[in-house]
Amino acid sequence: MADPACDPGSIPKVVSILSSLLERVSERNDGASSSPAISPSSSAMVTRSVASAFQGLTKPAISVRDYLERIFRFAGCSPSCYVVAYIYLDRYLQRHPTVTIDSLNVHRFLITSVLTAVKFVDDICYNNAYFAKVGGITLMEMNYLEVDFLFGVGFELNVTPVTFTSYCSILQNEMQYLETQHLPPPSRLNCLISEEESSNCHQKQLAV
Repeated sequence: MADPACDPGSIPKVVSILSSLLERVSERNDGASSSPAISPSSSAMVTRSVASAFQGLTKPAISVRDYLERIFRFAGCSPSCYVVAYIYLDRYLQRHPTVTIDSLNVHRFLITSVLTAVKFVDDICYNNAYFAKVGGITLMEMNYLEVDFLFGVGFELNVTPVTFTSYCSILQNEMQYLETQHLPPPSRLNCLISEEESSNCHQKQLAV
């Protein structure tokens, strides 16, 4: 039997779709984040400092896609964890509107959101020391990022079935974009939808 960790075909669609979405978001925001801010308000400065733990000095050599696939191969998370991690990322951004995903922070946001999600979703998971090795950071940094992220989402970790299927629908739309390349790329995650749209999502499931 082939080793799933070495079989590219074993990568769930949700991993490929999420990595594609985050790559496009980070690339789009790179230019905006490099522009100097004009008269930033004190509240904006505070919000930026909240995300400073995730901000690196240089762009990592590994792509977002390869990084997320590495997490999948070695962390053993269920596909559902990546949907929940996506939800957590969006909640973080909703609470901190001036924070954007870019090439300097997307990797740290990914490893931290997946770590948080796997502890909430899966019955068995690796510890922080293992995730730190998978993510290429120190255990001290992994622990700090986890705590910072939890406070960043206000410890709002519960995900209802309606919310889960709603975000599955959003990822389905991303999959359609990959297939058609006609939809405009988003500048943020920003996945708030109306109650009517949420109710319609019950009929849609993401193929994972």
